[in-house]
Amino acid sequence: MKIDALNRKILEALQTNARLSSAEIGRRIGISSPAVTERIKKLEDAGVIYGYRTSVSPFECGYQLKAIITLRAFMGKLKPFLSQVKTYDEVVNCYRITGNENIVMEVVLKNQKHLETFIDQLISYGETKTQIVLSQVVESNAIKPL
Repeated sequence: MKIDALNRKILEALQTNARLSSAEIGRRIGISSPAVTERIKKLEDAGVIYGYRTSVSPFECGYQLKAIITLRAFMGKLKPFLSQVKTYDEVVNCYRITGNENIVMEVVLKNQKHLETFIDQLISYGETKTQIVLSQVVESNAIKPL
């Protein structure tokens, strides 16, 4: 699918606020609401737009700690870990990566004791390294249109 200038503007608007109406997007970029709706549908059908989500503050939900944890899996433990990690409520994001470690996870935890308990679950799969997140510098999962 071709991502032309209007599609880029629509994507930019939706990445800023996915709740914008087609009419509002149309007003911002200078096309009609039905044209916006049609373009969004085509972007969805092509897989360019693959979902909408609600962002929730972990802090406001009682999670006072965010950490980045890497895992270097023991021999034969990577596949079992990949199945198990999907069941951990603490894991916000998990990536299989190249390099010395196999996995990097972003996790949210209630406190230090919760972190300790969580790491205790992980160490049967491999060697972990943990870094506590102090602040978030960039907040976005958006790809900025070219």
